[in-house]
Amino acid sequence: MRIGIVVAFALILAGCAGDAKRVLKFDLADTPRAQRAVFPSVSHGDIPRYVYIGDLVGEQNFVLANPADESTLMKVLKWIAGIFDDPLKSLVRPQSIAVDGQGRILVSDVGKNAIYVFDEPNGRLDIWEFATRLARFASPSGIAIGPMGRIFVADSELATVFLLDPQGKSVPLIGADQLARPTGLAFDADEGELYVSDTGAHQIKVFDVTGRLLRTLGERGDEPGQFNYPTYIALRGNRLVVADTLNARIQVLTLDGSAKPLVIGRRGTYFGDFVRPKGVAFDDEDNIYAIESYFDHLLIFNDKGRFLLPIGGTGTGPGRFFLPAGVHIDGGSRVFVADTFNGRVAVFQFLGGGEDD
Repeated sequence: MRIGIVVAFALILAGCAGDAKRVLKFDLADTPRAQRAVFPSVSHGDIPRYVYIGDLVGEQNFVLANPADESTLMKVLKWIAGIFDDPLKSLVRPQSIAVDGQGRILVSDVGKNAIYVFDEPNGRLDIWEFATRLARFASPSGIAIGPMGRIFVADSELATVFLLDPQGKSVPLIGADQLARPTGLAFDADEGELYVSDTGAHQIKVFDVTGRLLRTLGERGDEPGQFNYPTYIALRGNRLVVADTLNARIQVLTLDGSAKPLVIGRRGTYFGDFVRPKGVAFDDEDNIYAIESYFDHLLIFNDKGRFLLPIGGTGTGPGRFFLPAGVHIDGGSRVFVADTFNGRVAVFQFLGGGEDD
C-alpha cells in the first residue's frame, strides 16, 4: 500500500512536470568555491589541489533548471510524497563509478544490486537491475566503458562479466567457466582488450571484446607481479595499476612488461600505508589514486610512487568517508569516490598544479 501510494504520486508528479527541464546538481553547486572544503587545507599555507564539489545520492540530485517551472500543485505533491521517505531511487552501497562518452555517471551498487545511471545530459536517473532479460544482478562491482558506448559490468557473485548496450540491455560475455570472482575492470580502447581482476584466482585476465581469453598476468604470492586477492584496477597508457588488496599494497605494471612492477605502499597504519586497498585510478598528470578502505582515506601518489596527500578520515562531512570502495577520474578531472557505507558518491575537482618543489 505504502509503495503503491508513493508510485502513484510519482506518476502524478511526472505528469505535472511536463517538459520542464531538469539538471544534475551537486549539493554545493551554489556555494562559492572560497567557502568549500579544499585539500590540502590552506590553514598551514598549503596550495589547494582539490576542492569538494558535493555528493551524488540519487533522485534528489536532479532539480528543475528553472524553479519557476514548479507549480504549487507539484510542491504540495512532493511534500506529501516526502512523508513516505521513499528510498527507491537513492544509492544504498555504491561500489564503482565510470563516466561514459555521453557524460552519464554510472555507479554500481551492491546494496541495490543494480547500476545507477545519473544521466546528466537528459536530466534523469535510471536504474538498471537486470543482468539479462530474466536474471537480476547479484553483486555488481567493476564498471568499464567499452566500444560504441557499451558498458562492461563485473558481477562478482555471478562470476560473470556482462556487456550492456547504452540503454542497459545486457548479455553475458565472460562466464564462470573462465572467472572465479571478477571484481575490477579496465578497458584498453587502443587494443580492444578488457582487463579483469579475477580476485578469486589471484590474477589479472585479459580478454578481447568477444570474451576470448588472451593471456593472464600474475599468480598468488607476495613478490612483485604476484597478487593476493587483487580487486580494483585502472589503465592509463602503457600502465596498469592494481589494488593488491590482501598484500596491503598497490602495484603498477607495464602492459608490455618492459619494466619491473612498481610496488607502492606496505602494511601499516601511517599515511601512505595500507590495510585494505581497493579502488585505484590515474589522473591526467599521471598521479596514482588508491582507496584505503579500512581507514577511510583516499591516498594520492605521484607516478613514481611517492606519497603526496591523504584525503579522508571516518565521518560524513566533506572529505570524510565510511568504508569507501571505488574511485574514478573523468575527462574533466572530477574525482568520484564511492563512499559505500555513507550511501553516496563524493565528488572533488582536481585543480592540478603538480608537486611542490
